[in-house]
Amino acid sequence: MKRKVLILCAFLVLLAGSGLFMLPRNQGSERASNSSASVPAEEAGKITVSKSAAEKAVEAMSLKEKIGQMFLVCVTNSMVSTEDIEAYHLGGYLFFADFFQVRDKEAVSADIAAYQQAASTPMLMAVDEEGETVIRVSKYPAFRDQPFASPQQLYNQGGLDAVLAQEEEKSDLLLSLGINVNLAPVCDMAENKSSFIYRRTLGQNAKTTADYIAAVVSLMNSKKIGSSLKHFPGYGGNIDTHTGVARDPRPYEDFTEKDFLPFEAGIKAGAPCVLVSHNIVESMDPEKPASLSKPVHEILRRELGFEGVILTDDLIMEGVQGYSGEENIAVAAIQAGNDLLCTAGYKEQIPAVLEAVKAGKISKKQITESALRVLEWKEKLGLLPQEPPENSQPKSDQ
Repeated sequence: MKRKVLILCAFLVLLAGSGLFMLPRNQGSERASNSSASVPAEEAGKITVSKSAAEKAVEAMSLKEKIGQMFLVCVTNSMVSTEDIEAYHLGGYLFFADFFQVRDKEAVSADIAAYQQAASTPMLMAVDEEGETVIRVSKYPAFRDQPFASPQQLYNQGGLDAVLAQEEEKSDLLLSLGINVNLAPVCDMAENKSSFIYRRTLGQNAKTTADYIAAVVSLMNSKKIGSSLKHFPGYGGNIDTHTGVARDPRPYEDFTEKDFLPFEAGIKAGAPCVLVSHNIVESMDPEKPASLSKPVHEILRRELGFEGVILTDDLIMEGVQGYSGEENIAVAAIQAGNDLLCTAGYKEQIPAVLEAVKAGKISKKQITESALRVLEWKEKLGLLPQEPPENSQPKSDQ
């Protein structure tokens, strides 16, 4: 019996070797093989990736249009111009309190809608509505019975839940007016209660502040209203850069161990924008304000891994004046690595940037990358159409 079994096994081995007998193949592999065989050779290995609305939009823009997208223009009531929106292709407006002082809800909504109507690319419509000391809208009874309280005050009264409840109401109010960006939350920390920035901070340690920042950013993202982490790399106890030059002598370890933590939490939570201060942080760049410093921007990109929009603080502030050398300040800001410039001087700055690109001082590639980041932010806010305007053609080299 044993001999017969051995003979049978030997016979099967011979059949397998001859190809007359084969073990069953994996059915999935057979389907994959048959599927591959049916695909033309020239199509094999190709993967079709559809372009985003932002990518389509930037491809359809001229160089001048891309540069215009990099400007968040500071607006007072007397400066609003629909003609300039069309002529300069502005990326957005930043409204201050006087704009709201002379309007009610209906007027604000109607005017902002008119500005959007004039824009070939939908605009960022922004305010600084932090609470208490920095408020543009709720300062006036036409918009809210009482001004929004500071996050610090609310946190001390009711913890994070109280803060988030106000942030939700705040977002709803702003969105109802056509405002799609609130330049908040404040990531800064200051130990000295007499410091310029202290009342705008949460008034807590780094970890608690980081948790607060992550929660606020997540809430704002869910509401589809833009946020901006400020003021990178951390204001600390420095003087007000609106009125003077601030030098920060702290060692770099202070930032990595404390000041960066809220920014890192906000970035991880999906913050689309980081606003850079005018403080001269000596451990990062002893010569230039952070807003004009390439090393500071490289830290934000490489060390903190931020891929979104980098925004300057207002370029008219005293703390940044005189640090651009022979260059126009907008040119210097872009050379440092900013994507979006907060400024009122766009009429002379946009042509200066255009000339700087033509002269080879700023690359077209950098302009395109920055414009794309701004447009990707707009896409996340639901501002961009999924298809570019009819008859639009790529203009990336114009």
